[in-house]
Amino acid sequence: MQPDHVRIFDTTLRDGEQSPGATMTSSEKLEVAKTLSRLGVDVIEAGFAAASPDDLRAVKTIAEAVGVTGVEGRPVPEPPTICSLARAHTSDIDKAAEAIAPAKHGRIHTFLATSPIHREHKLRMSRDEVLAKITEMVSYARTFTKDIEFSPEDAGRTEMDFLYEALQAAIEAGASTLNIPDTVGYTIPNEFGERIAMIRQNVPNIENVVISVHCHNDLGLAVANSLCAVQNGARQVEVAVNGIGERAGNASLEEVVMALHVRRDLYDITTQIDTTQLTRASRLVSKVTGMVVQPNKAIVGANAFAHEAGIHQDGMLKHEETYEIMRPETVGAGKTQLVLGKHSGRHAFANRLAELGYAASGDGLDKAFARFKKLADKKKHITDADLVALVSDELHQPKEYWRLEKIQVGCGTGMPTATVKLTGPDGRTQIAAEVGTGPVDAVYKAIQSLVHVPCTLLEYTVQSVTEGIDALGEVSVRVSPEDGDRSPDKINPQYQHSRARVFHGHGAHTDVIVASAKAYIAAINRILAIREAQQDNEAAGSAA
Repeated sequence: MQPDHVRIFDTTLRDGEQSPGATMTSSEKLEVAKTLSRLGVDVIEAGFAAASPDDLRAVKTIAEAVGVTGVEGRPVPEPPTICSLARAHTSDIDKAAEAIAPAKHGRIHTFLATSPIHREHKLRMSRDEVLAKITEMVSYARTFTKDIEFSPEDAGRTEMDFLYEALQAAIEAGASTLNIPDTVGYTIPNEFGERIAMIRQNVPNIENVVISVHCHNDLGLAVANSLCAVQNGARQVEVAVNGIGERAGNASLEEVVMALHVRRDLYDITTQIDTTQLTRASRLVSKVTGMVVQPNKAIVGANAFAHEAGIHQDGMLKHEETYEIMRPETVGAGKTQLVLGKHSGRHAFANRLAELGYAASGDGLDKAFARFKKLADKKKHITDADLVALVSDELHQPKEYWRLEKIQVGCGTGMPTATVKLTGPDGRTQIAAEVGTGPVDAVYKAIQSLVHVPCTLLEYTVQSVTEGIDALGEVSVRVSPEDGDRSPDKINPQYQHSRARVFHGHGAHTDVIVASAKAYIAAINRILAIREAQQDNEAAGSAA
């Protein structure tokens, strides 16, 4: 192995499956294994063969299906090494050897605890007995394969002098990889990195083996500890997709890989991972384990490449690197999302409208943006459909003769009532209350009592623009003024039988009653706009 290359050892199928509720079926394990191979991991720890007959079959199936030739799309020609965990018992090692036998590259990973608390309370063995057991079991495993990995369990809490002895015993017995596990996530980065450096300095023949690390996330430091270990000479990192695993989980594969990728200037280290497969792998593991990825999860979370703050969106529109240190395409995440919400600015809002085909500017943009802000205060997630409804409502509204200020309704099995507050053409605010057969009928009667534009409601349509209980409601109405222009050339063919001109109105709001009122007022404003235009034309004709 090149000194500037780090092996990625994936334990999603072994340690990851030990997460409560994350048990996978054999077919699901095989699907994940194929995805890991396509991702380009060096070693797949496919399971713990001695745990059950099903585990043994699963590991063996993976060895046969993935460990012989790899899978199509794998970024390197050699198939991944297929590994099985085994306690320091001959029966465990026998089953591990059987399970990995079909693989072109098979590995047995055996372990024995070395910390004082484990020696005293779990193993009830002395130092000398532990060293003898390491020598015996590594030597036994070596009779099946030359690729043997040994882990001194709870190395993070093991005395350094004894840790050196344990590792030396494993090397002398034939181990080719020495894994240093922070089994309980106890160490902090500088401390863990120093342990790796001291091991390199004090263990004889350490240069002939690969130093690996396996960090748990109990203090949220698994990735940081792993990276610090790499800086100090570790050349294999044990990880799991989405960071799943015992208790708080393991170091996250995608975070370790992308940290090494993005900060090559610092680490000068490579992996053979195809980073464009990271998001796909994350989603698959989430699906088969039922463990949902948190939205703010680094690299693969739903919000990892989403920007809502106006300052951030403005910077992103000017140059991506202002707020993104990697491109979403690099990890297979599609494209950057400028999420429109209450923190968004005009620049991002106008840009998204342009993408949707709406060229808003000046006063029209100001009004649409103001309405957007009001909607964002009520609705957590603003979708493109919301924007289309909102902007269409704003940009296509007629001149405002009457404007809705406030509305209050009461409904049920009694008498539906509505109180509306409107601002009229003269700028004065007026209030009216009416009773109707339902809340919308009451609202329309209250509006009519103020505007005095008699008309007949021909059509009323309401629909939800988006999903969810906070969905934007969109209402469309068609009305015919009772004193409408009956000229044959101005009759809408759809309503020829009414012999009246038809006007439409549109309204959008998270409250469908408010949307209904806005739609009705919009239709009335169109009627008034036509009347005003006709009067102007008549006045111009008289003057001529």
